[in-house]
Amino acid sequence: MLWPQCPGTLGCMAEIWDCIVVGGGAAGLSAGLVLGRARRRTLLIDAGEQSNLPAIGIGGLLGHDGRPPAELYGIGRSEIASYGVQIRSGEVTDIGRLDDDFVVRSADGANERTRRVLLTTGMAYLPPELPGLAPLWGRSVFHCPFCHGWEVADQPLAVLARGEKAVQLSLLLRCWSDDIVLLADGSADLDDAGRARLAGAGVGVDERPVAALDAADGELSAVVFADGSRLPRRGLLVATGTRQRDRLAAQLGVDITAPSPVAQDPIGVDPLYRTSVPGVFAAGDLTGEMPQVAVAIAAGARAAAAVVQSLAVGDV
Repeated sequence: MLWPQCPGTLGCMAEIWDCIVVGGGAAGLSAGLVLGRARRRTLLIDAGEQSNLPAIGIGGLLGHDGRPPAELYGIGRSEIASYGVQIRSGEVTDIGRLDDDFVVRSADGANERTRRVLLTTGMAYLPPELPGLAPLWGRSVFHCPFCHGWEVADQPLAVLARGEKAVQLSLLLRCWSDDIVLLADGSADLDDAGRARLAGAGVGVDERPVAALDAADGELSAVVFADGSRLPRRGLLVATGTRQRDRLAAQLGVDITAPSPVAQDPIGVDPLYRTSVPGVFAAGDLTGEMPQVAVAIAAGARAAAAVVQSLAVGDV
């Protein structure tokens, strides 16, 4: 999208940001910290839709292990604000070109001009539409055993998946429990080799249709099958993908790479987190990286350093 020169709704926007970070999750806040400490005029706009907010705690983040995500983000906001980064709550609806810069428009009608854009809006998860799943998501029903496996260790667990992905997840979850059942919700789509690997690891396979999840005291208690029978379980690992939660990348025309094991439509970036559009960077889950807070923090920091470098030398 190209914006007209100095349209009436924009004014002439005398103030130009060095970088606008779109998204205030782990990657965005980490980027804001690096940009602020580098004395870059930075605005972070956050819609508050971080995918891990339902989780009780963040698993595996050094120095913050088990801390609730909202608490970590609050700390991060305070830190980056102390370095002069401005934070605005709201949804970005449009991003377009204006000369060599970009104009970022928010849902409230505000428009901001910036020299660089860093997209860190994360991804939306796509768990199955299973009755009883939503209240348990991010707790005893999860997509990442590294984030939640410790909390359900040594308990009866299940994996909801099919095909080779089901084999991989089931064998991985064996690191935390020796009582694992693969739930295929129909045909498991397994070859003889896959079934043999599961049998060798002591993983049972149940191909009955799954009807719902039952809970007790806010945690998974049983899987309910279509025939009315129940399988007591205390944790469920679900094979799920992610997708972009908005159309900002499409508006900007950045290249989308082939689907990854964790993302339907990841943004393509080079080693410096530059997209195919000069001046536009992306980091975190958006790029198809492993969806973990620690990984997103590292990606945000590296992307911000690349932004600072590009501003300093004029290379986009």
